[in-house]
Amino acid sequence: MISFNYENDFTLPNENEIANWISNVITSEDCKEEEINYVFCDDEYLYKLNVEFLNHDTLTDIISFDYSVGKRIQGDIFISTERVADNAKDFETSFHDELHRVIVHGVLHYCGFKDKNEEDAKLMRTKENFYLKVLKEN
Repeated sequence: MISFNYENDFTLPNENEIANWISNVITSEDCKEEEINYVFCDDEYLYKLNVEFLNHDTLTDIISFDYSVGKRIQGDIFISTERVADNAKDFETSFHDELHRVIVHGVLHYCGFKDKNEEDAKLMRTKENFYLKVLKEN
């Protein structure tokens, strides 16, 4: 089950469509969907989590807490909509395209994809682009 929660004024306009898309990503990666909670928040909220749980004194667009067991995908994904908006400007893309990229990025981590080295990051980006295209086609 995928749920969307809000700690700021943002609301996802198409929750059902995005939930179905995420479910299809998980299935396509041969994983089983359990409970995934997306929490949309502001920079301050995510910064506090970053310091408290990861000891990182920086702003970030996404933090995920992965509770998956094997191929059974579950966890909490926190997304700063402020960071997404800034990144969209920096990358010269729309807010919603960048938001969708961050949303799928989090769940791809749960499916076993990494991005700590160049080769892994390239594969992650390829997967993101593929699933973003799938979303746009639907």
